Amino acid sequence: MRVLQASNIYGVGFGIPSISTRPNSSYQRHATIATGEALAKSAPIGRKFSEQHSLKKGDMEKDGNSVVLEKKDFAVPRRKAMALIFSSFVLSNYELPKAAYAQSVEFREYIDTFDGYSFMYPRNWIQVRGAGADIFFRDPLVLDENLSVEISSPSSSKYKSVKDLGPPEEAGKGVLKQYLTEFMSTRLGVRRESSVLSTSLRVADDGKLYYDVEVNIKSYANNNELAVMPQDRVARLEWDRRYLSVLGVENNCLYELRIQTPEKVFVQEESDIRAIMNSFRANKIAA
Repeated sequence: MRVLQASNIYGVGFGIPSISTRPNSSYQRHATIATGEALAKSAPIGRKFSEQHSLKKGDMEKDGNSVVLEKKDFAVPRRKAMALIFSSFVLSNYELPKAAYAQSVEFREYIDTFDGYSFMYPRNWIQVRGAGADIFFRDPLVLDENLSVEISSPSSSKYKSVKDLGPPEEAGKGVLKQYLTEFMSTRLGVRRESSVLSTSLRVADDGKLYYDVEVNIKSYANNNELAVMPQDRVARLEWDRRYLSVLGVENNCLYELRIQTPEKVFVQEESDIRAIMNSFRANKIAA
């Protein structure tokens, strides 16, 4: 592949907030416990309390989302110190799920100057060679999630506009038919359910017209396809996926960006997937 891959990286979303430390004053020392702090941060605090220091009424004050503990010269029972450590651990576990999903998503721009297209993709996705498409990337963690680009042959097609495919609804039917043809199976007891979820057209910032198509395909298979009695052949769901396509025309060719993702994953990553779709461009090849 003769490709120029840009190194532009774009950040989206919010990161996990860091733990702040309150400055020490001249007459007292403070230890800050952030509301999302892990148990590992509580162990040093417990050791400090074992150094003959205690908490009394008025020794605790709130500082935003943190609790500031003032150090006093009184003995503290071991049981109270352990109870404080345990309460900090419970508070940390309560807040952890909120921070765990607040991870940022970085995109990298892929530019093919030879074939004339570009798009954004998640930085952690890996390229797979020999997949049959012009370019193919997949998620290293969710193996059913991937994207690819297909280009029609310029010698066998002379597209002038994406409208040559007909209205978006007609193009959606053609996309679904192509997917079903590719996923045709000769296994016994395999059944597919499919539907066109949505079709739309839009004009991108490059002034070109693009079609967006979304389809859903479910695959069912019998758990015992060789059974004689029908009641022994129970169909079970193999996979439930959403397929999203962006269609555009340039250089007398039809360009198609394809994204495959499980329906459960799509619900969680819809905004990122749509960002990839909106970034796809069919570019004029320089003479």
